[in-house]
Amino acid sequence: MNKAQEFLALTEEESESVSRLTVPPHRVGVEPSFYEDFVLRGIRVDRVEPGFVACTFKVPPRLTDSNGKLASGAIANLVDEVGGAVVHVEGLPMNVSVDMSISFISTARVHDELEITSRVLGQRGAYSGTIVLMRNKATGEIIAEGRHSLFGRHPSKI
Repeated sequence: MNKAQEFLALTEEESESVSRLTVPPHRVGVEPSFYEDFVLRGIRVDRVEPGFVACTFKVPPRLTDSNGKLASGAIANLVDEVGGAVVHVEGLPMNVSVDMSISFISTARVHDELEITSRVLGQRGAYSGTIVLMRNKATGEIIAEGRHSLFGRHPSKI
C-alpha cells in the first residue's frame, strides 16, 4: 500500500499545475464534456451510412501508456463512443452502454493512424448491438475488436 501511495504522490510542482486547472460545468446534450473532448479530440468521421460509421484517428501522446502504446482504457472508450454513435438518433439522449466485450489483439503506437469502424449487429426494441473494429490504417493489422450492447429510449409511435 505504501508503494502505491508513493507512486501516486504528486510533487509540489504537479500539485500546483493541477490546482490551476479550470473545468467549467458540463451542459449535458449541449456541448461535449471535458472527458469527451480529451478522448475524442482529433477523431475524424469519414463515412456515415445507416447502421455504419467509419472514422480515422491518429494516436495522440495524451492517450498512451508509459510504453508509448495506446492505453487499453482509451481503446475501451473509443469502442464505447464509436459503438454508441452508430445507433444514436439525433434529438434523443445517447444510449446507455449495457455491456462491452473487447478483444485486445495488437497494439498501436503514438502517431499511428487508426481506422475505426462500427456496424449495427441488430436491434430489438430499445436494445442495440454493435461491433467496433479498430485497425492500423497503414498495415491493416487489427488492434482491437469490441462488441457493444446499448439501451436507449425510442420516440413514441403514438
